[in-house]
Formats: sequence, structure tokens, C-alpha cells
Amino acid sequence: MLVMAAGMQGIAAAEGLPPQVRLASESWLDYTNADGSGLAWDVLRKVFEPAGVKVTVLSAPYTRAVGLVKRGEADAWVGSYAAENDDNLYPRWNFDSDHIYALGLATHPRPTLETLGQFRLSWVRGYDYQNYLPNITGNYREVQRRDGILPMLERERVDFYIDAQTEVEYVRSHAEHPDQFRSTHVAELPLYLAFGNTPEGRALRELFDKRMDVLVPSGELKPIFQRWKQPYPFDQSGK
Repeated sequence: MLVMAAGMQGIAAAEGLPPQVRLASESWLDYTNADGSGLAWDVLRKVFEPAGVKVTVLSAPYTRAVGLVKRGEADAWVGSYAAENDDNLYPRWNFDSDHIYALGLATHPRPTLETLGQFRLSWVRGYDYQNYLPNITGNYREVQRRDGILPMLERERVDFYIDAQTEVEYVRSHAEHPDQFRSTHVAELPLYLAFGNTPEGRALRELFDKRMDVLVPSGELKPIFQRWKQPYPFDQSGK
């Protein structure tokens, strides 16, 4: 195994690739755990490591993860939406899709993607859902942490909290009476790696797309999503 790993690293070096890709991400439960476990880390290791590039995990809050890339302390951050930042390099392929949900009181009407902008909304600072969901005006507020969401909803200071499905269910699970709340699916947003605008970033982006060109048609990523009991994002729409 050591001989094989050394051989793969040699191939990567011969192709002008760095020996590792430093990926920064917020720690999302069972997705990008700080210990390197989770669906996203398994997918990204499958992309990079057979090509001789080791995945190195850097765990940080989302806005700090972005800052690590901007300062050159990481090669890419995990979970960016399309063209979220003009200063960074985006691949052709996404690696997953974010299942976006709205959490609110069960007594409120269910929102849809079309009606969402009619409500008072909240999300975590840095996620910028106003740029990716239609009809969102200025009727939203950003929070620093998720631990104050439930009281905001209970006191009706906002109508709905917007986040990925896993995070919404995590927040709801901490309610004294979870049945008081209801989550509603509102959108699917492709998730990308956002690479630093550096020679290494360009080489790693090219490698990422080249590997995804192989892995998606072959179906090699599907068992990873099945193992983590998550929807496979490439069944119908592909890229």
C-alpha cells in the first residue's frame, strides 16, 4: 500500500499537482465532521486521492473557511454556491446539492419557493440565501449562531429559518416540543469547491473536473451517498 501511495504521489508530482489539497469547511454533522469523517469528505477523497493528491481537512466556521482560502492557508473551501465569490475559481462540476428547508411554527402556512419572499426570514451570517433564492427582498435577518433560532421562531420575530436539511433538523431536535415546528423543502442548490486563484488552485480545479468526468458517468460515487443514506445528486440532471 505504501508503494502504491508513493507511486500515485509520483504521478501527481509529474503532472504538476501539489501533494495535498487543503480543504476548509464548517463542521456539518455527518457531512464534514472535524475528524475527517462524513459524506462530503468521503466524496472528495474519492475524487483526489486516487490521483495522488491527499485530502487535508481544515475545520472552521464558514466565513473563516472562506478567509483561509483568501489568505492562501487553504486551497478551497467546501460547500460554496455557484459563483459565490468572483475572486475564486469554480469547477464545472458540483460535488453535491444542498437540500434547502424552511423551519417555522407548524401553525404557519407552508412556504414555497415562489412565496418565500413574502415572509420574514432568517439564516446564518455568510450563507447569503438572498442571492440564490428568488423574490427575497430585504425582509431577512442574519444570525451569528443557530442556538437562538428556536426562541426567535417561538416569539414570532421571524417566520422561517432557512438552512440545509441536516442543520434544520438539528435545530428542530433541540426544541422542547419538536412537534411545535415544521420543516418544508423549498430548493435544491448545487454545492461546489471554491478554489483559490493560484497556480495550485487552477491545477486542482482541473484535476477535480477531470476526475468527476469519470466518476459520475461510472456511478462510482453512488455507493458513498447510499452509505450515508443521502440522495444521489447526479441521477437526473447530472452536472
